[in-house]
Amino acid sequence: MRVLAVDTSAGVAAVAIMENGRLLGEYILNHKKTHSQKLMPLIKGLMDNLELKPADIDIYAVSSGPGSFTGLRIGVTTIKAIAYAANKPVMGIPTLDALAFNISPTDSLICPIMDARNRQVYTAVYKWEKNVQVNITEYMGIHVSELVQLIKGKNSSVIFTGDAVEIHRDFLKEELGEMCEFAQESLLLQRASSVAQLATIRVSDGKTESCFDLVPFYLRKSQAEREYEKNHCISCNVE
Repeated sequence: MRVLAVDTSAGVAAVAIMENGRLLGEYILNHKKTHSQKLMPLIKGLMDNLELKPADIDIYAVSSGPGSFTGLRIGVTTIKAIAYAANKPVMGIPTLDALAFNISPTDSLICPIMDARNRQVYTAVYKWEKNVQVNITEYMGIHVSELVQLIKGKNSSVIFTGDAVEIHRDFLKEELGEMCEFAQESLLLQRASSVAQLATIRVSDGKTESCFDLVPFYLRKSQAEREYEKNHCISCNVE
């Protein structure tokens, strides 16, 4: 089974192709957030180098969110279009699941954090159980100080990964001390190979999606939507 996976949920544009759990190739570009210009050339370049055509791919997978609203739309729409044209199934993988999967089995908890601005992070907490990574919290968009209190309540060491590590590293270290570890720099950012690996596992468990059903997972409304609703409600109250 061949899986082509992409991740455009944040600053990185990443593409990977995996066959029966073996990575055939991966491109990762961490240079400006120009996914609309870079994603298709990355996909084509990787497939050309592997001498593959769209029909040779069995599953098309994508990091479905949370993350950048524009980035998620680009990734999801691209995968839906290619899968539709090739008449292939798709698989959406939550971005936080894939980020956590960057970390090999460990006794520590794993906590991916993605920058959601204003000291907010998209996050969840995971642990490894018998070589299976398990999500032990819901997906959250919370203030980093609230996350610290949640971690303290777990009474366990934790490994942080994700793009928000560089923003909140000092604060987390100060608040959590020896409980706190950080992933290697190369593992902090999104990897399409993690998306592909999770898609392989879930498809093997009998889970697939139609390209018509795949949608981005935003977790919360955009700033523009929140501002509109706030202003609209104020207007309604005035009237």
